[in-house]
Amino acid sequence: MVVVLASRVYGAFDDGDFQYWSAAKVRFDINKSWYGTVEEEFRIGDDAERLYYRHTDLGVVTSLADWLTLGFNFRHICERGTGRDWKWENRPHVNLTFKWKLGDLAISDRSRFEFRDKYNAEDMWRYRNKLTVKFPWELTPLRLKPYVAEEFYIDLNQSGISRNRFYSGVSMKLSNNLSGNIYYLWQASKSGHSWNDLNILGTQLRFRF
Repeated sequence: MVVVLASRVYGAFDDGDFQYWSAAKVRFDINKSWYGTVEEEFRIGDDAERLYYRHTDLGVVTSLADWLTLGFNFRHICERGTGRDWKWENRPHVNLTFKWKLGDLAISDRSRFEFRDKYNAEDMWRYRNKLTVKFPWELTPLRLKPYVAEEFYIDLNQSGISRNRFYSGVSMKLSNNLSGNIYYLWQASKSGHSWNDLNILGTQLRFRF
């Protein structure tokens, strides 16, 4: 749904900073078992006034069962802090997603293992888990479908949770091949012994061919 991530450069933003994140994702079938994805995302911080982040993510996904998918992705990131210089990061990641129903609720649990090859910094491994609950209701004539999600990050070369995210949003089907997503994201990131919060408005377009 929503594909969203960051690095410790967030410490450059004020606690409670408001940001806008915008993404577009394309899905295309390769064969009956595999499909590919291409995603572009941009992030604007400092009270949604300064572009500081962009990424391109390429992936392939296969369905191992009706309730389980496996994806292999590569993400290239460009990011800057308070200065003008952009720094890059290459981030291959593997995603294992379980899906099931609880009554009328659609639930998914995604485990992501990613290797962070960072510019002029120590490489590291990180684990992320995202639990999403989609509600069955369709609101307004646009047939908005609400959902909530929570995601936590664990840096595997350190101890404890380094980041936590809570999502609340609505998805919508705009046409047979186009859907949209609008969400609010609260993010808390640990830096040293303190936590820094961000408030984010995000939008996403998803194309399927």
